[in-house]
Amino acid sequence: MCLQFIEEYSMIETVIGMRTLEIGKNDAGQRLDKFLQKRFKTMPKPMMYMYIRKKCVKRNGKKCDIDVMLQDGDVLTFYIKDEFFEQSEKKNYEFLKAPAKLEIVYEDENILLLDKKPGVIVHPDKSYHFDSLVARVQHYLYDKGEYDPEAEQAFSPALVNRIDRNTGGIVIAAKNAESLRILNLKMKTRELGKYYLCLMHGKPKQDSGILTGYITKNESQNKVTVLSRPTDGAKEIRTQYKILDSDGQYSLAEIELLTGRTHQIRAHMASIGCPLVGDTKYGKNKKAPDGFRRQALYSYKLKFSFTEDAGILAYLDGKEFEVKEVWFRDWLRNH
Repeated sequence: MCLQFIEEYSMIETVIGMRTLEIGKNDAGQRLDKFLQKRFKTMPKPMMYMYIRKKCVKRNGKKCDIDVMLQDGDVLTFYIKDEFFEQSEKKNYEFLKAPAKLEIVYEDENILLLDKKPGVIVHPDKSYHFDSLVARVQHYLYDKGEYDPEAEQAFSPALVNRIDRNTGGIVIAAKNAESLRILNLKMKTRELGKYYLCLMHGKPKQDSGILTGYITKNESQNKVTVLSRPTDGAKEIRTQYKILDSDGQYSLAEIELLTGRTHQIRAHMASIGCPLVGDTKYGKNKKAPDGFRRQALYSYKLKFSFTEDAGILAYLDGKEFEVKEVWFRDWLRNH
């Protein structure tokens, strides 16, 4: 049936032999179609679904559906074009072009906490050449022998959270699939406390409080607007702040994101008349002191506060990690 299907699809005339893959722990726990999309990046989706329907992909020797959940130890048998395997087996790894140097706040067998410096992108974007934080992580773990692309079918070390290019701070990297799944869930359920330091113009009326509002985004301008009332398409935002130091003209604050929206801190503080120093997007009318070429914002502290089971990461519950060196932290005292 597989050969007949391939001929009908007008892709190739024959299939050379049979291939098998064994599912490891990093690939277990995901749907078959999701795994295949990651493993065979050059395979068109329509062809992938046709392969499954025509029994050209089998799980433990039996027909399987696209939504079957893969288990550790499953054996997948393939009657597919050899070129899809060959494409995946190339050893010219793109991440090796990135530096392997990282500023490590904490590391164990499951995760890395990294101090991303301003100017570094976390994931490739339109301006990407070869360097990104995720590529640096993969290069670092490859050199340590903790990441072997040939031994992995679909998983690669990944970042759990992201920070804007011009903002620095703690970024979490997962070394294995189980840690990535757990941390992604903990991010959604807000069991990871993220705290920022920022230097702002002026001083809020109160030394601490929770700001509330609604935010809309202009995609073409990559800019958000904070509203006081709900409107169609607007998302609620909540920002908790505490003033740590102030001379009246400038204030150093700790901010906890109670919601996580694009540019939330920058736009929310600007909306109350206290834009961040160096923020040219939301504080255009405020002149920054010399030395501030980007917004004074840093994700400097992370707390693990689990309310539900955290599996293999349960040992992190209650732990707190902090970046001590923040480039603008002592500016108020020294200027």
